[in-house]
Amino acid sequence: MTILWTDSTAVAATGGKKQGESWAALRVEIDSRKVQAGDLFVAIKGENFDGHAYVADALAKGAVAALVAHVPAGLEKAPLVIVDDALKGLEALANMARRNTKAKVVGVTGSVGKTSSKEMLRLALSAHGKTYATNGNYNNHIGTPLNLANLPSDADFAVFEMGMNHSGEISHLTKMVKPHVAAITTIEAVHMEFFKNIEAIADAKAEIFEVMTGEGYAVLNRDNAQYGHIAKAASGHGVKHVVTFGANEKSDCRLDEYRATADGCSVSASIHGKHLHYTLKAVGRHWAMTSLLTLAACHALGLDDEKTARALASFGELDGRGRIIRIAVADGEALIIDDSYNASPAAMRAAFAKTQEVWESAGRKGRKFAALGNMLELGQDTLSLHTGLAPDIEKHAFDGVFTAGDLMKHLNDVLPSGLRAGYVPNAMELLPLLKKKLRGGDVLLVKGSHGSKMYELAKALSELQTENAGHKHAV
Repeated sequence: MTILWTDSTAVAATGGKKQGESWAALRVEIDSRKVQAGDLFVAIKGENFDGHAYVADALAKGAVAALVAHVPAGLEKAPLVIVDDALKGLEALANMARRNTKAKVVGVTGSVGKTSSKEMLRLALSAHGKTYATNGNYNNHIGTPLNLANLPSDADFAVFEMGMNHSGEISHLTKMVKPHVAAITTIEAVHMEFFKNIEAIADAKAEIFEVMTGEGYAVLNRDNAQYGHIAKAASGHGVKHVVTFGANEKSDCRLDEYRATADGCSVSASIHGKHLHYTLKAVGRHWAMTSLLTLAACHALGLDDEKTARALASFGELDGRGRIIRIAVADGEALIIDDSYNASPAAMRAAFAKTQEVWESAGRKGRKFAALGNMLELGQDTLSLHTGLAPDIEKHAFDGVFTAGDLMKHLNDVLPSGLRAGYVPNAMELLPLLKKKLRGGDVLLVKGSHGSKMYELAKALSELQTENAGHKHAV
């Protein structure tokens, strides 16, 4: 593995003081539980924890050194870099790594679909060169500098996911990431608890353009109602090049046709006037839109469109974001759509449409169910946004809806009695109801905000999986 940091480069980056013997690190880590041999451990202090209490444990696990704000007791001779503030020290590592890399950098933000877009970009860009991308969904004020600190200097491309739930957070992150291409997936009514209106959310996302030069590219969703607002913001920040994607006829990267297939979907698109046809191992029109964002970003980097499209053929659903698994039920197999990672009204509606597609491509043999948990951080309209899902549920002709959580009870109460499959206060209480209800050929959507813990239900259901689980559904 490539050496990322040495005692001398870490001291140069942070202005810290070296203690102990010299060292060379292969990776940077902030969680002592995940430390591997060769790591540089950074002792972050948070509201409910202090990494300094785990420095000794990290060194015992093989960390070559630690970046600390003070010397923990008993470690007076240990290999350390001592700084005033460990988080600012991590940011200093991130800034030096960003300065030293030759990589073309793509930043991704948006109300939904950030991680999915980042992973699809990782796959596509890997076809063109050595690519580095955000680990997991580490996209906040700690995760972003951590990922930057691990950026190899010889990467050709790098993709960073940037998240926020308050104004100013993207601004802080983009000053470190300094993207050449900034992509915004979409703007929706999420985190409304912290914003006065959706335009304020758009403004917060537009902070991604703040440090871009006139040579940078903004990749924007032409179908989104906030497109004009975001495009104006990009221009206001000096971004000269805007590339659009969507089904809108004015889109630079336009969706011409989407079709669900037995093992994914087929997409026809016009990329800056050139027709492309390609496939994905993922079901749902939103995946086609994500592929257009990916093609738009790669095109902005001057990469070959056809090569990018070929690379997309191996893209499949991610855990918790639409992965389809088969589980054993009394008279056969049922399909579970594990979309339990997070939820918003827009994401719920996309998931309802996907459930319909999966049911159709599976031969319409069984029934369609949804198990839904609370949607969080929606602000003063929380209750109406939950009850407002009812028309879409009826539109897609679900056979029953299981609900969990105090907020979803309001949806349960407005559904027609024939659709109320069961309400419980907590996600895991749905498990026995689902085990009793599901039959062979049925399709079940599992979705809710992370705090609703619907992911625990999805995990419990996945433990019932058959030998074919993990493979995409086939007919």
